[in-house]
Amino acid sequence: MYICLEGIDGAGKSTQVKLIKQWLDDMGYDVELLVEPTSSPVGILIRKMLQNPKATDPDFQKTLGLLFAADRMILKDKIEKTDEKRILISDRCFYSSMAYQNHLEWIKEINRFAKKPDMVILLDIDEKTAVSRCQGTDKFENETFLKKVRHNYLKMAKKEGFIIIDASNGVKLIHHNLKKALASNLGICDGGIIDFKQS
Repeated sequence: MYICLEGIDGAGKSTQVKLIKQWLDDMGYDVELLVEPTSSPVGILIRKMLQNPKATDPDFQKTLGLLFAADRMILKDKIEKTDEKRILISDRCFYSSMAYQNHLEWIKEINRFAKKPDMVILLDIDEKTAVSRCQGTDKFENETFLKKVRHNYLKMAKKEGFIIIDASNGVKLIHHNLKKALASNLGICDGGIIDFKQS
């Protein structure tokens, strides 16, 4: 089972994927966290480039798009080898590139080999609140840019059937709502047994 949490910067994805992993670990499930960018040499280069003042420029965006697509190929085998008894929880996937970058059809093309998640949960938050939570290290962490990205996410959520959770609440309430969403969609029964539903 491959689950992805998406959302704009400041939505709380990194915190929530760790809490969800701990919750499932405590019930005895085999869970692994994935993060984009990865810790590979490609991922490290992406993290460095995201801090460049030109990171939102069109040509720079194309370079980042290609690097993200390459970084996802590193994860491809691990994701494809996951069976119904194992859970991969990812902090972002290729939907992030579709939300953050221009040239949508080109982004789709270069990510055509990326594995599509079995479930996507969008942590939705307004851009002003999001920026107030950010550290300001990335060029992307500004209200004007994140407003556009949030719009793209909500548009995708409607088309692709993402689960949307209000991320403006406190950490505990967001975690509670995430658990409810996962329990409903994964079939967590009494006693904490997960009965994975076939797609």
